[in-house]
Amino acid sequence: MTKSAVPAADRGPRRRLLAALLLATSLLPGLGHAQAQGASAAVMAALREPGTIVLMRHARAPGVGDPAGFKIDDCSTQRNLNDEGRADARALGQRLREAGVPVGRVLSSAWCRCLETARLLGVGPVQAHPAFASIFPEDAKGDEITAQARRVIADWRGPGVLLAVTHQVNIQALAGVNTSSGEMVVLKKRPDGTLQEVGRLQP
Repeated sequence: MTKSAVPAADRGPRRRLLAALLLATSLLPGLGHAQAQGASAAVMAALREPGTIVLMRHARAPGVGDPAGFKIDDCSTQRNLNDEGRADARALGQRLREAGVPVGRVLSSAWCRCLETARLLGVGPVQAHPAFASIFPEDAKGDEITAQARRVIADWRGPGVLLAVTHQVNIQALAGVNTSSGEMVVLKKRPDGTLQEVGRLQP
């Protein structure tokens, strides 16, 4: 018997251990899928309830912030969506429409990448609203803008969902969560006015 050979008597336990490990590994994707289905069901149920809030980070727009001296009314001076971002926005909008999500109002930051994202969703008329203007880089106006957004959210009763397309820093300030580009955070209001995350929709 060579040094690397395994005695026949030891092969049975080793094989059983390997089989058990393979079985456990094969079950993990199934469990993950079931959990994902449960989370998705909770999200879709919330999207049909009055008073639900959806905060969406604008779709993919390469870079950080905006060029120096950009103008809010001139998209050519700003950081804008790329083709992938536009495709993501269209796809998310299609998902909402196919699911029959009742969107009651669509608000957006006046930044071009947010307005374009909101319009490409195609779920309703888009209104630029100062409560969702970018607070990056954060300055003295950031707290004022966040407070205004909280009032808009607190006042929302429906009918349908309030969907606001804004920036990562704004969502962090409002809901205390990080978001990726094009991600929607579905939120319910607690009795004390704070926001509870139900789940997310991703491109």
